[in-house]
Amino acid sequence: MEDIDPVVFYGVNNAHLQMIKALYPKLRIVARDNVIRILGDEEQMCAMEESTEKMRRHIMKFNTLTEEDILSIVKGERTNDEYPDGVVVYNISGRPIKARGENQQRLIDSYNANDMIFAVGPAGTGKTYLSIALAVKALKEKKIRKIILSRPAVEAGEKLGFLPGDMKDKIDPYLQPLYDALEDMLPAVKLQDMMDKHVIQIAPLAFMRGRTLSDATVILDEAQNTTPAQIRMFLTRMGWNTKMIITGDMTQIDLPREQKSGLVEALKILEGIEGIGVVKLNKKDIVRHKLVTRIVNAYEAFDKKTKSEDGKEKEETPKSEI
Repeated sequence: MEDIDPVVFYGVNNAHLQMIKALYPKLRIVARDNVIRILGDEEQMCAMEESTEKMRRHIMKFNTLTEEDILSIVKGERTNDEYPDGVVVYNISGRPIKARGENQQRLIDSYNANDMIFAVGPAGTGKTYLSIALAVKALKEKKIRKIILSRPAVEAGEKLGFLPGDMKDKIDPYLQPLYDALEDMLPAVKLQDMMDKHVIQIAPLAFMRGRTLSDATVILDEAQNTTPAQIRMFLTRMGWNTKMIITGDMTQIDLPREQKSGLVEALKILEGIEGIGVVKLNKKDIVRHKLVTRIVNAYEAFDKKTKSEDGKEKEETPKSEI
């Protein structure tokens, strides 16, 4: 059972395994890591093999397994949890992850219809989280062989200096939001195993040069902080059977004032190209704390007021005679 976390299957203190043994008294069941060995009555062996496969598929979908689920599966009944329409994946607690709003659904539809998707919108609209959920779903369904997540290593308005540790220690703080989303969707043991085997790869944008990314879902997060050269390099890494999702927030560009954002330029250059989808989310799509929406509204009003005042000052200032 290499696709799942054995801890979820066996239960706390092997409670699920003990229950399975009680349900199949004519069998001798020995479990170690991801391997279960069964000896005994041939009819019960066939029944247990079928039930075990159903449990494995249940865990693959929902990331959880309860005693009620085990009983339902062994009895040949449907489990309490169904797979409702619109659910992308389930998180580690069994909660469904699905579109929360019209524009988030557009992002899902655009992913299904295109090979490259730009998802642009303010903080808290679920761009990164939903993108990673789509990638995890594709990996679970074996439509791809790996997930590649990237971000430009740019400080948000402050200079952090030299970070301690090796290369991984230095870049991890920039990539933490990506780890957070993955940890919510995949059990810790399984996630670590996938990262050790490079099935899931997380790397700063600078490490992408020279690579061809095939059989993968590739996500570039915080793309508003790329330079035109960087995003051009990234977009041309695309290989066969690959989907790319580029996310960004135009209101949070942390590049030096004189540096142009690569995302802004890419959206203009690539407009209307077949196979590229653009989804624009707005403040109505914010799914964080209700205060986030109010904060975004307040800053938008402030920005408009500042621009208006700056424009008036320029009009009132007379041009010096030469």
